[in-house]
Amino acid sequence: MTTAMPSIEFFVGISEELSNVSLRRSKETGIRNVLLIFDTLKSLEKFKSFTQQTYGDLRLIDCEGEISVKPSSLKIIWGGDEGDELRQVRCGFEIEQDDHWDRFMRFMNRYAEANGMGYQDTNK
Repeated sequence: MTTAMPSIEFFVGISEELSNVSLRRSKETGIRNVLLIFDTLKSLEKFKSFTQQTYGDLRLIDCEGEISVKPSSLKIIWGGDEGDELRQVRCGFEIEQDDHWDRFMRFMNRYAEANGMGYQDTNK
């Protein structure tokens, strides 16, 4: 295993900076929903998205390897006087299997530690 810094990529080689994350679990189905929130996207800012290879998936990379996630929702929010300033990107996906959830949480803990983020349970 390598000691690579945890990273999140929409496009190969362009690491994005996560602003926030929301984790929920359906009481009816037990399916876990993840919402990753980005205030900026380097791939859009640099216009590299047109020249870099993309998998169509979100890639979460850490020392254990790579997690490839197919987003179930992707919302880009624009604002500013001209309406052309990126305000936020919201990327959602579901995790059904417990072992996949455990792996995702190990990634998130590494990502949070490497980027000075903390966990707060809003149900308390």
